[in-house]
Amino acid sequence: MDHPLRGLIDQIVENAERRGDFKDLPGAGKPLAHLDDPQNAVLNRMMQEADAKSPVVVLRRQILDAQEQLKTLTDATERKAVQLQLSELHTKLSLEMEAFRKYG
Repeated sequence: MDHPLRGLIDQIVENAERRGDFKDLPGAGKPLAHLDDPQNAVLNRMMQEADAKSPVVVLRRQILDAQEQLKTLTDATERKAVQLQLSELHTKLSLEMEAFRKYG
């Protein structure tokens, strides 16, 4: 199904081409970076502009932070709490990765 404004958009682009508005543009002939995944281009752009991170990225960062924290702890109770936290983070990461593999 076509977009309801498709005709108007085509007309605007054709007029711009006739005027030469697209000549000598920077990056001419090169692929557009944000269109490497056309199905998700808008979503990816919105996430980038909002500085949003995927759950996998967030979980990996949390795991690295917890591992660094664990290196500095000497108290057995504190170490055990951070180890439990690490275990839970690894489980969440595994679930996220599995969901990504299944549903892309």
